[in-house]
Amino acid sequence: MFADERKAAYNLTEVIARYWKPNNHPFFIMKRTVLFTSLVAFLCQTGCKSAKEEKEEPGKYTVTSPAVIDTSFTKEYVSQIRSVRNIEIRAQEKGFLQNIYVDEGQFVKAGQLLFRIMPKVYEAEVLKTQAETKAAEIELQNARSLAEKNIVSKNEQAMAEAKLDQAKAEMALAKLHLSFTEIRAPFDGTIDRIPKKLGSLIDEGELLTSLSDNSEMFAYFNVSEPEYLEYQANTRGHLNKSKVNLLLANNRPLPYKGVVETIESEFDNETGNIAFRAKFPNPDRLLKHGETGKVLMTIPVSKALVIPQKTTYEIQDKKYVFVIDRNNVVRSRNISVSGQLPDLYVVSGGLSADERILLEGVQKVKDDDKIAYEYQRPEEVINHLRLKAE
Repeated sequence: MFADERKAAYNLTEVIARYWKPNNHPFFIMKRTVLFTSLVAFLCQTGCKSAKEEKEEPGKYTVTSPAVIDTSFTKEYVSQIRSVRNIEIRAQEKGFLQNIYVDEGQFVKAGQLLFRIMPKVYEAEVLKTQAETKAAEIELQNARSLAEKNIVSKNEQAMAEAKLDQAKAEMALAKLHLSFTEIRAPFDGTIDRIPKKLGSLIDEGELLTSLSDNSEMFAYFNVSEPEYLEYQANTRGHLNKSKVNLLLANNRPLPYKGVVETIESEFDNETGNIAFRAKFPNPDRLLKHGETGKVLMTIPVSKALVIPQKTTYEIQDKKYVFVIDRNNVVRSRNISVSGQLPDLYVVSGGLSADERILLEGVQKVKDDDKIAYEYQRPEEVINHLRLKAE
């Protein structure tokens, strides 16, 4: 249609050019004026008509509805990573730090000597109690010999025996205090920072370092109450078979899968969440105590409401869809998304299964637009998904 109009305008222009010759005769002046006025009127009429037809041409959009399916999705949970054993190594006796046998970050074996606190006082105490024990033994021998000859009573012998037992107990206690001057590793692990240096005066109970067993690691993460209930409903009796992955802070996955071992007994009243604990093998000692990551856990959902991702758009981290009402008018609506599947969102609020949402043209419409559309069943849409909205 527009090609014919352009052709007619071109022909009219040729006619004007043919008769548009310099001639001051009144007849020719009037003729040129009539032709010029006709051309302007024709072009204006054509342009206005084209713009009006373009404006009145209705847009054709594709509309669908949410699908209801049984599915599962992988969700990320921020987690705190802890060693299976992490303890503080503290001094049990007061004294000067005489020796440090390890370095920070060093791997040590169970029973390995870590620190020595100056033992001279405790060594002297042991020698003293040994002498007292020996004297008590001699007293007991004399009392026993005299009791056999009825020179002293049996009570004297019993008192000597009790005195010897007391001396032995004091000697054992002195040896125990002496052993406390040597601090040894209670298990295999990695030494943390050593705040005290050689010669420091150490008080009883003062922190010397920390020891972490990083052969396996715990990851603690919080799960909401609805997700907890779904998890329990679908994994009851199979808790130890629940495999999870761990995404590290550099967005790289840990090469080893973990297992959900336990769930705490109470919900947090402030957050409404409950803590899960997963255990991960750590043969490469890559994970350290206090690290952070994201646990990737598969959440089974029955009768989940899902929509294509391309039906949504975001404003300030909130997701919206365009809902079409009975009068074919477009209305934007905020929705809640609880999970993500390839090309799909799992909707937890803001939308029902019987509503119609805009599938194609999300970036072209606005609130209160009245549209013409074609409806496409959600099953067909899921089978022909595209990643980005058009």
